[in-house]
Amino acid sequence: MFNESIKMALDGMVSNKLRTFLTLLGIIIGVGAVIAMVSLGFGVKENIKDNISKLGSNLLMVSSGGRTASGARLAAGEGARLTFEDMEAIAKQVDGIAGISASVNTSYQLVAGNQNWTARVEGTTPSNFAIQNYELEDGRLFTERDMNSRARVAVIGKTVADNLFPGDDPVGQIMRVKKAPFQVIGVLKSKGSSGMGQDQDDIVIMPLTTAQNRMMGITHVQRITVQAENENVINDVQAEVEQVLRVRHKIKDGDYDDFTISNMAAIMDTMMETANSITLLLGCIAAISLLVGGIGIMNIMLVSVTERTREIGIRKALGATYNNILLQFLIEAMVIGIVGGFLGVVVGIGASYALSHFAGWNTVIAWWAIVVAVVFSVGIGLFFGIYPARKAALLDPIDALRYE
Repeated sequence: MFNESIKMALDGMVSNKLRTFLTLLGIIIGVGAVIAMVSLGFGVKENIKDNISKLGSNLLMVSSGGRTASGARLAAGEGARLTFEDMEAIAKQVDGIAGISASVNTSYQLVAGNQNWTARVEGTTPSNFAIQNYELEDGRLFTERDMNSRARVAVIGKTVADNLFPGDDPVGQIMRVKKAPFQVIGVLKSKGSSGMGQDQDDIVIMPLTTAQNRMMGITHVQRITVQAENENVINDVQAEVEQVLRVRHKIKDGDYDDFTISNMAAIMDTMMETANSITLLLGCIAAISLLVGGIGIMNIMLVSVTERTREIGIRKALGATYNNILLQFLIEAMVIGIVGGFLGVVVGIGASYALSHFAGWNTVIAWWAIVVAVVFSVGIGLFFGIYPARKAALLDPIDALRYE
């Protein structure tokens, strides 16, 4: 009976090709949309993860600016100043640190020959290159010796190199930063845009002491970057850094910090939660089309019951039971769901690759989403097939035989 019901369902689908295609279309679009939208959501999640990982998920960013005695929050960079000595104290007193650097930054106009460009200029320590995952393409990086001598040397990003020295080798050439001459000693490999859309290659990096004394006329630092040994100890490192700075800045118990620490691991967790919510929202919106496809299955099965009323009467007269008729029509509805589900998988995977290739969006196909979509499509066929199947099974054989 089971095999016969499947054969009858397939024969019915083949004999009514157009009607079957239109019914399948709702399931195909629904399953395909779920797979494509979930893949797009996972692509967004991977992009966020990659961009934050480039910055370093085990980093702590310490900047001045906390709360006043009244509880009002200060803007970043305001309030008590961070110093190079603060950085040295953290390096000596805090365990679990893999690297630490201090930095200042601002924007200046750059001039080289008849070319000019405005870029972010950062003064930092040599350790910052490893912490921020900068890689050298040509030349060399500046050293502790350059920093101690306040040397007028700079390492530039690809964007700056392309705009100031088009077609030339920048290494060894002179550029002016705020009218002061600097020798370009190195060019960094391209890092592309950050997660916030900022061009990470549009940068000039010079020794911290040079930027402080020769360019900005300051003695404090704007940011201290702490690299923990791994993500497992980052919270402990953060707590110890807070304690060291509170002691150095003479902050009493109960008073607010005059500095702010940003935990990149916590930021990543928050961004991942947001990306998961976006993925779930996209999947739910796409799943609505599956429900529409299920309504199409119910509609076509009701039509099928009406068309085959006399056939149902004959089958009942020959001994078919309530369960026989119910099973027959349920199987037909499920066959539509299964066929539509597998065709929808093909469409969904194709749509994911098309979005990646033509639109340039990153998509990650999740196999569990494919399984869920197919199971859901079969469930849709079963759920929306129950009413028509029950209606067929409850038909009175005498009335069914009289039906024209």
